[in-house]
Amino acid sequence: MNKSIRDRALTGTALALAVSAVLTACGGGGDTSTSSASDTKAQEERKAAKDARDAGALVEEPLVATFDGGLYILDGKTLKLAETIELPGFNRVNPAGDDAHVFVSTDSGFRVLDAARRTLTDITYEGAKPGHVVRHAGRTVLFTDGTGEVTVLDPAGLAGGKKPEGRTYTSAEPHHGVAVELSNGELLTTVGTEEKRTGALVLDEDDKEIARNENCPGVHGEAAARGEAVAVGCEDGILIYKDGEFTKVDAPDDYGRIGNQSGSEESPVLLGDYKTDPDAELERPTRVSLIDTETAKLRLVDLGTSYSFRSLGRGPHGEALVLGTDGALRVIDPETGKVEKRIPVVGEWQEPLDWQQPRPTLFVRDHTAYVSEPGTRELHAVDIESGEKVTSVTLPKSTDELSGVVPGH
Repeated sequence: MNKSIRDRALTGTALALAVSAVLTACGGGGDTSTSSASDTKAQEERKAAKDARDAGALVEEPLVATFDGGLYILDGKTLKLAETIELPGFNRVNPAGDDAHVFVSTDSGFRVLDAARRTLTDITYEGAKPGHVVRHAGRTVLFTDGTGEVTVLDPAGLAGGKKPEGRTYTSAEPHHGVAVELSNGELLTTVGTEEKRTGALVLDEDDKEIARNENCPGVHGEAAARGEAVAVGCEDGILIYKDGEFTKVDAPDDYGRIGNQSGSEESPVLLGDYKTDPDAELERPTRVSLIDTETAKLRLVDLGTSYSFRSLGRGPHGEALVLGTDGALRVIDPETGKVEKRIPVVGEWQEPLDWQQPRPTLFVRDHTAYVSEPGTRELHAVDIESGEKVTSVTLPKSTDELSGVVPGH
């Protein structure tokens, strides 16, 4: 991970200077008729203290957690709370694709948070119902459900403090969709309306349609596997796009919904959820799906516990990770489906009926699994390979979504 912006520290001298300036600024009465030279010196000291604080304000590998009414920014190594930002409404967070920024989905659109510098920027991609944010092949793609607009951008451009302009495409009709740009410039995006979603299409670099498959009812979610196989979930299996062609992998049940997926460049196998009851108010499944994008085979793994849509992740070597409602993080071999490790992390929990309500959430970066525990207001960091809980922190309020910076690949 690029640490060029993280290796600056507040020196002891600068810290002392900052303290001195603060004490000077907060001092009580006394002679206020100081000389012009003294005023200038005091101003210089205050400026130096501010510069020192600014230099030391960069957060190491920041995490971002949402709470009711705002955002927490935390140091990814220590889990120390670095900043609290008030932001009303239900907010969602996703990595922007570089080592400093996170997209915040608000009521008005996608806002850019500079998590390293602990501030919301002025960069906003406006639009009703901001939805999925997808990172792939060095590009980040935003899908705005309320307009059907797809925006492709280079996240490296966010560092300049200005809005990176990029490729845009508007779907035939607004819908809850998702899109991803491949390394060759092809753009895969979903097809649907507000009432019915049916599949996906692919555009070339000139936005000419080159492939389409509408044999994917209820299309939802996206993930990419090794070899740039990209898949979207269906209510009866999964749809894979690879080497210019779509392949449908049918579920073993008539209704076998795979709506949330997680992929890894280290594995050709995708991890997905799996639901079989179309009439359930909220189905709490106990099986996950493993889809081999090379053989177009689907395997189901029974975990013996339920999980939620915020429970899926991938480890540094392609391990499939699932956080169960029994409080344990399962590490699964994606090739065999064997649960190799069961790591206790949080207490037992139950998925709430309202998807916007808090529940333990998994966010994975490199070798660390971060797990929130809203019931205790805690956040935990777990070493995936050793299974050791590295550190924990208690926050002022219960958190909902959890994300952080993840440089592109």
